[in-house]
Amino acid sequence: MAKQTGIISLKGTIGNITFYKSKDGTMARAKGGVDARRLATDPAFVRTRENGSEFGRAGKAGKLLRTAFRALLSNIGDSQVTSRLSSQMLREIQADATNARGQRNVIDGEVELLNGFEFNANGRLGGTLYAPFAASIDRGTGVLKVDMPAFVPVNLLASPAGATHFQITIAGAEIDFEAETIVNATAAGAETAISATPTEVMNLSVNLTANSTRPLFLAMGIEFFQKVNGVSYSLKNGAYNALALVAISGMPAPPPPAP
Repeated sequence: MAKQTGIISLKGTIGNITFYKSKDGTMARAKGGVDARRLATDPAFVRTRENGSEFGRAGKAGKLLRTAFRALLSNIGDSQVTSRLSSQMLREIQADATNARGQRNVIDGEVELLNGFEFNANGRLGGTLYAPFAASIDRGTGVLKVDMPAFVPVNLLASPAGATHFQITIAGAEIDFEAETIVNATAAGAETAISATPTEVMNLSVNLTANSTRPLFLAMGIEFFQKVNGVSYSLKNGAYNALALVAISGMPAPPPPAP
């Protein structure tokens, strides 16, 4: 792979060289690869087909998870979240100890491996909010919640320059990765000034399906604002806003066989 230099940047294909733009600049690479028909049938590429199947499954699962939290992700500025989540999903699928290679999936994998995933690598929840909180999922009742005692924002928030207020939001999601269906809900705290005044105790909860048999995910985010004349303005299109998975409950264990 080569990097283009000079005044003129090319885009497209000339001969067997493809020119394209990436986050690293304008790049060039030679066309190549194996014929698609051979790739799909040749026994020599069985491992490649297995890897491709699981990679595609990881991409689809990541898209479902992003869709489940779309309401909060719209305020997050990280253009690499899709690739990062797909990579993490692939690791979760590869933890499936039940199915053969190429057939491993999210359901039989370890979805708990996604716990702590940061949707914004540039504004991580773990590096933004230092106040203690407790996140929990009650599968029986379908209640997902975050409880946070009062704290002093100026001491326990790493807020960006210019921010005057913040808001904490949670979202819960129940995802059927096979049927590709989602049940979700959100709850938000009040906009709070970033000051030396302690916040109120915060108890945020959402209700999903009681006794669900699907994986449950709880995400928590923080959004920063600059309030001018009573109007709240987001900072830099969400570049500093954080969102992370703070609790996950995978598939429940099957009931024991009848005696």
